[in-house]
Amino acid sequence: MRDQLLKIKKEASEDIKKASNAIELDNVRVKYLGKKGSLTAILRGMGSLDSEERPVIGKLANEIRSEIEELINEALESVKERERHEKLKSEIIDISMPGRIKNRGARHPLTIVLDEIKEIFTGMGFLVVEGPEVELDYYNFEAMNIPKNHPARDVQDTFYINDEVLLRTQTSPMQARYMEKNKPPIRIIVPGRVYRSDTPDASHSPVFTQIEGLVVDDGITMGNLKGTLDIFARKLFGEDTKTKFRPHHFNFTEPSAELDVSCSVCKGAGCSVCKGTGWVEILGCGMVHPKVLEFCKIDHRKYSGFAFGVGLERVAMIKYGINDIRLFYENDIRFLNQF
Repeated sequence: MRDQLLKIKKEASEDIKKASNAIELDNVRVKYLGKKGSLTAILRGMGSLDSEERPVIGKLANEIRSEIEELINEALESVKERERHEKLKSEIIDISMPGRIKNRGARHPLTIVLDEIKEIFTGMGFLVVEGPEVELDYYNFEAMNIPKNHPARDVQDTFYINDEVLLRTQTSPMQARYMEKNKPPIRIIVPGRVYRSDTPDASHSPVFTQIEGLVVDDGITMGNLKGTLDIFARKLFGEDTKTKFRPHHFNFTEPSAELDVSCSVCKGAGCSVCKGTGWVEILGCGMVHPKVLEFCKIDHRKYSGFAFGVGLERVAMIKYGINDIRLFYENDIRFLNQF
């Protein structure tokens, strides 16, 4: 049995030297020291020895076991050090190599135009405010002089959550919300998403962005509205841009109008964008209806105001010559890279 122990020590030492990684070393440990290992089998057979040999063989077996464990641990440390060195060597950064250029993101075309519009109006003293997209029926319609069962409600194609709550169809509700808490002078724009039950096509989307404008003060006239929108159009589309008003009807303004700008593509000569007219409609506007002021407890005999609502997607399409509103929402990199 003594000879067997010495043979196991020699074989284990040779196997440890041959092992090149942690897995092979663990296999050596199992082979000799595991539950079914060679050394463990000898220790289990010590019961057949007489009382004089047993302590001598037991001591030798424990010494050999300790030596094998020590050799395995030393070899394992050596393997780890070698692997660590190889890893560090492979991770050395060559600072002379050129860097890898990463693609940088950019602002979405709608964000670009929205920022331009905000800058134009804040430059004229307007505040930028926001309101809830989930709106009460009262603010979306009634406070805007559109009572229940009014036919104008059918035109909006509204997404109702229940009888009193809906997804706003316009940013106009913020007129009432703001005037309830703030008295004249008032000068604000309200950008935000609005929702209508439209079938998506080249010029319609169930979700789009609108920018509401509101001015209320003593002595505000249609001339102030025209002057403000003239400046807006020239700053956004170019200093040579012309504007004209066409009579229209909105429940919350009186008188009401739609604003046309000279086509920025053909400069008024006529093209497919302006359908040969030389003009493109960009927004609806008018003087704030006295009933809207009354709803907000503002004296319409003392104060007057104007309001307008412009579709951001429509303005961006005109500005960049885009013929399909769906391009703004499809995340096509070929389209977005142009901006």
